[in-house]
Amino acid sequence: MPNVLHIVDSFNQGGTERQAVQLVRLLAASERFRPFVACLNAEGVLRTEVERLGLGDVEEYRLTSFHDRNFAAQLRRFARLLREREIDIVHAHDFYTNVFGMAGASLARTRGRIASKRETEGFRTPAQKFVERCAFRLAHRVVVNADAVGSMLTRQGVPTAKIATVYNGLDSARVRPPKDFTREAALAALGLPSEPGRVFVTIVANLRHAVKDHSMFLRAVARVHAEVPEAAFVVAGEGHLEESLREQASELGIGREVFFTGRCARVAELLAVSDVCVLSSKAEGFSNAILEYMAAGRPVVATDVGGAREAVVEGETGHLVASGDDETMAARIVALLRDPARARAMGERGRARVEEKFSCEAQLARTEELYDGLLARAAARAARGVSDVSGAGA
Repeated sequence: MPNVLHIVDSFNQGGTERQAVQLVRLLAASERFRPFVACLNAEGVLRTEVERLGLGDVEEYRLTSFHDRNFAAQLRRFARLLREREIDIVHAHDFYTNVFGMAGASLARTRGRIASKRETEGFRTPAQKFVERCAFRLAHRVVVNADAVGSMLTRQGVPTAKIATVYNGLDSARVRPPKDFTREAALAALGLPSEPGRVFVTIVANLRHAVKDHSMFLRAVARVHAEVPEAAFVVAGEGHLEESLREQASELGIGREVFFTGRCARVAELLAVSDVCVLSSKAEGFSNAILEYMAAGRPVVATDVGGAREAVVEGETGHLVASGDDETMAARIVALLRDPARARAMGERGRARVEEKFSCEAQLARTEELYDGLLARAAARAARGVSDVSGAGA
């Protein structure tokens, strides 16, 4: 059974980390590949989930810079681990692990090297982009979570043949309410108002990055509130931007209508009580939040960035609007709130689309196909006596 090591930045509850841990769990259950896990920072609530899988020690490689002695020392440690555990494939999941993982796997001459790119423009500095391109040259494949991300990499010079699209997989259990669910109890647990006639518009996105553009969402909220005064608005996510967003809501006169929940441990209940779900990002790769909205049977109003249109079918499962266009976003939300039957139908079509195209089973099958192809090519290179340190020959 081939050994595959997944390296993640941390075990914090982010979309990338959740997808990586989910994939490891799926691989462990399928028993076609033996997964291992390493990280750059061992902190985070998802570590417990990995430890429950019984995959062995999770090695940590803390970095302070890409340019100091510690980086070189950690790289040697990592390469030694890859040799000792006879790792066949290293699969990195984000910017920092791309750089560290591809360098270490090249040093260890690992047969299969996979980097990942999960976002479009707007996240990295020119220096970071240069370093990541170097990592991509060392990789045999670069996994993207949307064709839109792959197209961006092609424009940046990454060979098309090296790019593989593996869509995020959605575990429907994450958005399935408990059997004893009631709307009243859920609203009470979430700290939301339960007056008759209330409707809820929800955004689930971290408050750590301005690229999520909660400011646009709040501008749209002010417009919606003027048209649908019975609406309440939920901002689920944690981060240092919360204070400034609270101030903006107050300045817009909607401070009492917007509810900041922090990190939401009750995502299934939150989505179940939501009437419309929104994402206002300036840039994305492929949004986990959009998949969760759709899987929960909610209509989506999202900005047309990254891979959003690969998930949302305009007019069928929701609406797409231009980034920054809060006026159109508000109009779409108002229309859905005023036509709940149409909103429910959109949500049901969205749920069916997730089950068909973005399931965990589809994610696992595509990943195993990718691994099989890499190992077959590595075997063919070995038979020809061809060395491939750079990854360019894959």
